[in-house]
Amino acid sequence: MTRTSRQGHCGRFRRIPRSRRQFLSQSGGGVGLVAFAHLAAATGHLAAAGAAPQLRRGSSLSPQPTHFEPTATSVIFLYMDGGVSQVDSFDPKPELERWNGRPFPLPMEPTQFNNIGQTLASPWKFQACGESGIQVSDLFPRIGTCVDDLTVIRSMVSAFPEHTNANYFLHTGHGQQGRPSMGAWIGYGLGSECQDLPHFVILNGGLIPPGGLDNFGSGFLPASYHGSVLANSDPPLADIRRRESSARQQARKLEVIRQLDLQVLERYGDDDQIASAIANYELAARMQLAVPELTDLSEETRQTQEMYGMFDDFPNTATFGRQCLMARRLVERGVRFIEVTCPAGNGDRWDQHSNLVDGHTKNARSVDQPTAALLRDLRQRGLLQRTLVVWTGEFGRTPFAQGRDGRDHNPQGFTTWLAGGGVRGGCLYGATDEFGYRAVENRVEIHDLHATILHLLGMDHERLTFRYSGRDMRLTDVHGEVIHEILNAARGTI
Repeated sequence: MTRTSRQGHCGRFRRIPRSRRQFLSQSGGGVGLVAFAHLAAATGHLAAAGAAPQLRRGSSLSPQPTHFEPTATSVIFLYMDGGVSQVDSFDPKPELERWNGRPFPLPMEPTQFNNIGQTLASPWKFQACGESGIQVSDLFPRIGTCVDDLTVIRSMVSAFPEHTNANYFLHTGHGQQGRPSMGAWIGYGLGSECQDLPHFVILNGGLIPPGGLDNFGSGFLPASYHGSVLANSDPPLADIRRRESSARQQARKLEVIRQLDLQVLERYGDDDQIASAIANYELAARMQLAVPELTDLSEETRQTQEMYGMFDDFPNTATFGRQCLMARRLVERGVRFIEVTCPAGNGDRWDQHSNLVDGHTKNARSVDQPTAALLRDLRQRGLLQRTLVVWTGEFGRTPFAQGRDGRDHNPQGFTTWLAGGGVRGGCLYGATDEFGYRAVENRVEIHDLHATILHLLGMDHERLTFRYSGRDMRLTDVHGEVIHEILNAARGTI
């Protein structure tokens, strides 16, 4: 299945009516455009993502056939903003203890701030966890109890050492802004299983990644594939509550606008931009019913909410816990791709250029309990086998100090883990050198991670293309290899 654009240059030219007779005969369509523009202005920040355009046949967001049988139908991306230190979390290095406080013995790459201190051992101890015995630091005692569900990749690398470009690269497969996000690509390839919620949702805990909303954009794909940001507030979206005095009045108004928009589409033909925008506005109307139900957690037991840490004394744990519980509820409703961002209030995200112990401790406290609860909850409900959970930042951190008590950016080697959705549990893959600085075994690039995610969703990353600017574009550009070694044995190497 190769999906390509039908857009052409000459075919998009439209003659402008010149005579008064032509103008008057076509003025009805102009009313439709006015209504369309009014709806766009009224609901523009509601319509960040799309569902099946009701005014088109063969909707682009109706469920699409996959290239082969998938093992995952949804992705939850737990984004660790700023870059978690691999040598303080999931990649123990005893050699750092022996060299602690001494000059770093390996050749060093230029760093972001060029304030290089001495070799810095991890302040945290590591414990062998689960039946697999994978070592996890004391920062993550609860995630450690779930380690037999994880594939831990210790050999990730990135092409960029700076947050903004590294974020674009992680989210879109390209280091510059303007490309479609992986959530947009997944919607483009798979369509949507949910007609009342966006296929691509970002649960914003307070920190939009550096690079801004372009991390969640649709790029050159139709606008209906853009991500929708839900805030951790009530309401989670502006204008999610109707302004009309009754639901009946609103329904009548929307039906009139729908009929006018239909006239516009009939006049201009199968226009992707207009149809995508209309689909977004129609979805916004349906979301006025679906979103309040989604965010009403009263039907969840107190035991479940406590498991996620929603009553924790630390506010950021409660925030991230609510986001993780929302992510599970979105998966239950058929949403394809959910990104969970970090809560605000922990200082500088995971970006500890100084005060490593304080910053990483607070960030770990925010995410450890909710993440473990999400994994357990998905498993208990039979959802983990079809939900791929991805946990990563944009890069790692140096095994030597920045200044006295921080760590600088390190794209040469860092850790990512995945769970569910067809990956092997209790699996270690790849390795860094004895100091945790560079990937030296089974090096994994961002394009490889993207190729593997698409593979688990049933899509061949080389065949998922979109014709743009004379080229068949794809998420993995001209790179990427599926990491078959981390797939469940039953999946094989398709």
